Formats: sequence, C-alpha cells, structure tokens
Amino acid sequence: MTTLEKIPSRQMTGILVTIWKRVKKIPPVYLIFLVIIIGVSYLNPNFATLNGMLLFLRRASPLAILAIGQLFVVASGGFDLSQGSLVTLTVIGSALIIYNNEENSYIAIMILLGIGIIIGLVNGVVVSYLKVPSLIATLGMLLLVKGGGLYWTGGAPKGYLTENWRYFGRGFIENVPVFGRFPVAVIVFLIVVVIMTILFHKTNLGKQILAIGDNPRASQLSGVKVKLIRIIAFLISAFLSVVAGVMIGGYGGTSILAGEGLEMQSVSAVVIGGALLLGGKGSVPEVAIGGLTLEAIFSLLNLLGLPKPYRDAVQGLIIIGAVAYAAITSKRRD
Repeated sequence: MTTLEKIPSRQMTGILVTIWKRVKKIPPVYLIFLVIIIGVSYLNPNFATLNGMLLFLRRASPLAILAIGQLFVVASGGFDLSQGSLVTLTVIGSALIIYNNEENSYIAIMILLGIGIIIGLVNGVVVSYLKVPSLIATLGMLLLVKGGGLYWTGGAPKGYLTENWRYFGRGFIENVPVFGRFPVAVIVFLIVVVIMTILFHKTNLGKQILAIGDNPRASQLSGVKVKLIRIIAFLISAFLSVVAGVMIGGYGGTSILAGEGLEMQSVSAVVIGGALLLGGKGSVPEVAIGGLTLEAIFSLLNLLGLPKPYRDAVQGLIIIGAVAYAAITSKRRD
C-alpha cells in the first residue's frame, strides 16, 4: 500500500486545500512569468541555460527599471508618458556630450541625470500645482523632450558611445563563482530593485503614494503633502528613465529610436505586475517581474515568427484588460 493510500480522505482533502490556499497567495505575475519562460525555453533550449537566462536578464533589465519608475507615478494615480523620450534624449545627448572622448563619459551621465531630474520636477509641478492631468502633461513633455533632443543633435545621432559608457549596458564582471561571467546590467537592476523596494514598501513615502492613489482627498485631510509626494514620484520615474537609457544605449548603441514606445511598454509591465492603473495598489518586486515577463512575451512572439505589430497588439490588450478589470472591481465595491 502506498503512502497516499494510508492517508485518510479527509486529511488528504485538508492537505490539498492548504496547498491551494498557499498557491492562491502567490502573485499571478510569478506564475505567468514561469509559464512564458517554459514556452520560450521549449522553442529555444539555449534560453534555459544559465548563460541564456543571464543574457535575457541583461536585455530585459532596462524595461523592468522603467516599469519600477512608472509604478511610483501610477500608484499615485497618474501616468508618465515622457519616459521613452527621456531614454532617447539620454542616448543621443550623451553621444553628443562625450564627443568621442572617454573622459567625458561619466560627466555625460551626470548631466543627463540632472536633466532627467529637471524634467521630472517640471512634470510633477505641472501636475500638482497647475492641476493638469498627468496624461496630458507628460504627453506634452514627451513631444517637448523628443523635439528638443532632435533639435539639439541636428535630427540624427552625432558621435558614438565610448566603451566605458557602454559598460553599464553590455559589460560583464569576469570570473564570478558559479556564474562565470555576470552582466553589469543585471547588477544595476538588482540594486535598483532593492533600493526601490525599501523606498516603496518600508518607508512612509511608499505608504503615502499608495494612499494618494487610493484617495487623494482623504490623504490630504490626514496630513499627507499630496503635491510634494506626487512631485517625488515623477522625480523617481525620470531618474530611473535616465538609468534605463544608459543601459539601453550601452546595449544597443546610439539611435533616435532608442526609447520609441517604451512608455507604453512600462505601463503594460506595471499592469502585468498587478498594479492598478487607477492608483492605490502596487508592488516593486512584482512590477519588476512584470517587466521581465513582458520582455519574455516579446521573445516568445519573435520565436513564433510574429512581426512587431503583434507586440503592439499584445500591449493594447493588456492595458484594455487592466482598465476593464479595474472598472469592474470598482463597481463591485460600490
């Protein structure tokens, strides 16, 4: 007689119920990510190797970082559509500042981080003090940054990104135990995840952001500085957009299309990560996995031989589904 046969039916039922309850507590994004990874690995066995996974993480890390920045704004009840144009500005602007001189690389990064902070500050002030909807304000900033960046560079990238600048996107740390070569981009990603998880989940800032997204009026009456918190959310989003821009430029080189469509991808990743587009709910680790999941979906579509328009369609379905789900949930609460 097997061990399972010795267990009474009621006890077996209890065990299964307990297991099911624990499974239900696992955020759906982790299970979705696992299923997509299995699908990609089936179509491309090299993907399932340690080196294959590290290379995937290197490629997907910038999108996950953008999604984390977007989370801070979305959780507060807004959107940041200027992320993609800021990534493009980072790439083409850095190439111009560096001017083919490696000594200017870190200066270029610092200058672009400063520009990113200014852009985030302007977004936050316009939304918080001028009461312009974030969708409109950041859409205007998208066009302003994109147009300004192209005017600055003359409509095309000038110069190239030096090796020490590109190290953050495609560099490796050699002779790492177990891994052998470990991508620098993955290290940057892990550092961002840890810092932003602490900031969002372990400090009052994260609690206040979620409170504002859930009910800004009640938050204000309870003493939360709503305007200041929203500005900080946009600052974080802009700062991480520049960080992602450095990694994207390091991986792919200079291009005026470097950040094309990334703002929508980051919103889609936030949705996959379980955050509500209406604000008030979100998790940094889950959104980070959401970014990796979206990149894995793109890999799966490529392996299936489906063209880029399918990627756009998938993102559209994700966003529409999330908005519909939020609306249905809201009606049930009412």
